[in-house]
Amino acid sequence: MAIKATIYKAELAVADMDRNYYGDHSLTIARHPSETDERMMVRLLAFALYADPALGFGKGLCVDDEPDLWQKDLTGQIERWIDVGQPDEKWIRKACGRAREVVVVSYGRAADIWWNGVRDKLARLSNLTVWNLPSDVAPALAAMTERGMKLQCTLQDGQLWITNGITTVLVEPERLMSPRI
Repeated sequence: MAIKATIYKAELAVADMDRNYYGDHSLTIARHPSETDERMMVRLLAFALYADPALGFGKGLCVDDEPDLWQKDLTGQIERWIDVGQPDEKWIRKACGRAREVVVVSYGRAADIWWNGVRDKLARLSNLTVWNLPSDVAPALAAMTERGMKLQCTLQDGQLWITNGITTVLVEPERLMSPRI
């Protein structure tokens, strides 16, 4: 018998002053049995970075050709494809062929090693953005994990502040690659 995903609920209030986006989101997050709290919370952080009413969580780890998050238009075309961690460069190239915009949010101690290994292979992709989170961010977010979370997120001048009312985490993601327009 397979172990089922653990369900988390998050009430996320986003104030993104860089994009002039303000919204409240009631999110249901399924955490795969092999997924850590760190990875799940980085997925939630990625949602906050690109918050939009049409952005939703994919099936993630249990389905091979779906991203962690995606945003589709009304015709079903993929506008934005977001993966967290250190995905394989072949997977990223495939995603760039399927979506208008692809975003990778890398984190963890191995992120620099991963980036050094894939940077040159991804250089020609014109619709790819790669972010790297400082190594202390994912553990700090994981410490905020609860089955029912109420979080506020403020983005301004490239900084993101996320709080649960008790703990506040400052996130200053480093942009490793930007799309070429």
